[in-house]
Amino acid sequence: MEHLDSDLLRTFIAVAQAGSVTDGAALIHRSQSATSLQIKRLEDVIGQPVFERHGRGITLSDAGRQLLPVAHDVTARLDATLRDISEDAVKGKLRFGIPDDHGKSKLSQIIAAFSRQYPQVELDVTCAISSGFPDALDKGKLDLAIYEVETPTPREELLFEDPTCWVSSAHRQFAANDPLPVALFDHACWWRDAAIRSLEARNKPYRVIYSSQSVSGVMAAVDAGIGVGLLGRSTLKPGLTVLPADFGLGPTPTSKLVLAENNSQTNAPLDAMKTAIRSAFLTTGGKGDAGQDVGS
Repeated sequence: MEHLDSDLLRTFIAVAQAGSVTDGAALIHRSQSATSLQIKRLEDVIGQPVFERHGRGITLSDAGRQLLPVAHDVTARLDATLRDISEDAVKGKLRFGIPDDHGKSKLSQIIAAFSRQYPQVELDVTCAISSGFPDALDKGKLDLAIYEVETPTPREELLFEDPTCWVSSAHRQFAANDPLPVALFDHACWWRDAAIRSLEARNKPYRVIYSSQSVSGVMAAVDAGIGVGLLGRSTLKPGLTVLPADFGLGPTPTSKLVLAENNSQTNAPLDAMKTAIRSAFLTTGGKGDAGQDVGS
C-alpha cells in the first residue's frame, strides 16, 4: 500500500498557498520541474488530482480541499515534535503590535499559526491604534510591530501597498455645489491629513461630520450614507462606490503596510515571527481576507 510522504505534503501546501506551481516552487526553494514531479507523485499516491488546472493558474480539486487541512495538521505536528525534542527549540517572549483593524483578519491568522508552530514562545500582542507603534518601538515597549505609513523609512520593511480612494454609499448621491459631508480618521492619523489635502484641492466647501479611529468606523459612516470617506481599495465591499475623477477631489496616496522592529536586540522569537509574516504576505501578494480592514 502506498504511503503519504510529509515532503510531498509540504510541496502540496506551498503550491496551494501560492496558487501556482512556479510560485510554490519559489517558497520551498525548488525548481518548477521538481515541484511538478512531487505534485504528480502525490496525485499518483492518492489516485486523484489535487489541483484543477486552468489558464490563470490552479485551484484545489475536491480531493485537494479534503487533503489540505490534513496536510497542514500533519506537517505542523511533525514540526512541533521536532522543536520540542530539539535543543534548538525557539523559546522566549515577543511583544508584538498589530493594528486593531487587522485584529480579526490576516494578522490574527498569522499569530494563531505562529503560536501553534512555536508553543514555547510567550506572545504579548498589543492590538491597538497603530500610530503610536513607532514610538513604542523606540522606547523598547514593543519588539516588533506592523502598521501603516504614507512613506516608509529605511527601518520599515514594506509588506503591502494599498491605493486609497474616495468612497461613498452606492445609494447616496451628493450635490456638487453643496458642502461635501466627510467622514475622516481622527487627528492622530496621517490618513486625515491626506484626506484634507485632497479635499482642499477641490476648492469647494466641505464639512467634517464624523471622525473615527478605525477603518470600520469610517466605513460604517460611509456605508450609512452620512458622508464620503477616504479608504483603501482592499477594504471596499458591496454597497460602496468609488467617486469618479470628475468629482474634482485631489490625488490621494497609496498606503504602505510595514514591518518594523526594536533594533536594540535580536532574538529567536523575533526572527521566527518576521519569517512567518514575510512568508504569509509573499504567498498572497499582501492580500488578506475579503473585506479586510487596513489599520490606520
